[in-house]
Amino acid sequence: MTELLAKMFIKDHKNINDPSVRSAYGKMAGAAGIVTNVLLCAGKFVVGVISGSMSVAADAVNNLSDAASGVIGLLGFKLAEKTADPEHPYGHGRYEYLAGFIVAALILVIGFELLRDSIVKIISPSEVNFGLITALVLAFSIFAKIMLMLFNRKIGRKIHSETLIAAAADSRNDVISTAAVLTALVISHFCNIQLDGIMGALVAAFILYSGAGLVKDAMDPLLGKAPTSEQAERIREKILSYEGVLGTHDLMIHDYGPGRQFASAHVEVPADMSLVRCHTIIDTIERDFLREGLNMLIHADPIESSDSDSGKIREELYRIVREIDERITVHDMRVVHCAGEDKVIFDCVLPPESGLDENAVSEEITRFLRLKYPQSRCIISFEDSYASIPKYREDD
Repeated sequence: MTELLAKMFIKDHKNINDPSVRSAYGKMAGAAGIVTNVLLCAGKFVVGVISGSMSVAADAVNNLSDAASGVIGLLGFKLAEKTADPEHPYGHGRYEYLAGFIVAALILVIGFELLRDSIVKIISPSEVNFGLITALVLAFSIFAKIMLMLFNRKIGRKIHSETLIAAAADSRNDVISTAAVLTALVISHFCNIQLDGIMGALVAAFILYSGAGLVKDAMDPLLGKAPTSEQAERIREKILSYEGVLGTHDLMIHDYGPGRQFASAHVEVPADMSLVRCHTIIDTIERDFLREGLNMLIHADPIESSDSDSGKIREELYRIVREIDERITVHDMRVVHCAGEDKVIFDCVLPPESGLDENAVSEEITRFLRLKYPQSRCIISFEDSYASIPKYREDD
């Protein structure tokens, strides 16, 4: 069905790397979600009013919020299509993330309202009229949401859209909540137990839980989320595959929306390499990444040979940090001879969640290095595995 709709409504539907085609997929999925959820909301609302069921009414409002989410998501895809302008040189792709945040906030507001009404129903329960029509409407809702979940998941994976993958997860949650409402109504009808208010409260709590998760997911790219270890490793391996590259570090990725990522990295090259050859290598790396959709900026770091004085200090430094913890890495090392001492300046990356104390590591490195180079003085900048604001340590 997905392929059929794509052929019908999307021009050049197989070229998903084209931003306009990707946007068309997103808008098609958003429209499908709006239509489906509006119909389900209308059906459940009528059934909820007739039967007097708070849980069915809560489920109807949940569908209404999903429809509103679809509208906002659709608007987000549309606004994200806007090309870059002088005031927004990196484009408008973050509108898609902003739309997701608004949707999440809306879900939280609705969840609190439903929880309040359900608590009132628990305190003052009333009989629920359950019949075949109610059961059929809820059963059809479950089926429709399963189809919508599969539809959004397939398109989300196809165009790599976290927004649509989240929408698929939301549809899955709706399947669970509607099935719970149907089960409660059946039990209440045949066992004469009033579970309607309780189930309405549980559905509301479920909506609040899902909304909180969506808020976090929407906030991450807006605040500037660190690259995943898989993405960082893939970029690292690609950079190291080029002849003449000795190492790489300080990777930073800036996300301005799907398909609008900018990155920078430091690349280590031999200090005796000619500037022309160094520029050729860097230019090749940047062009190859750009073909993959990542705008990369490379900074070259010259590395002295192991036979030089600086090279020998670097090799000793490598040996010291391996003895402290083999996961520790150092880079950007240089030696400055000044006033009878050798200032050893370098960056140090501690393994994530290692529990190592920066002051203790700094003291250990300084002590061991001075055993072999008494005139040395360490100036250390501690960093995370991705580039961040450094924290300096300088021994006295």
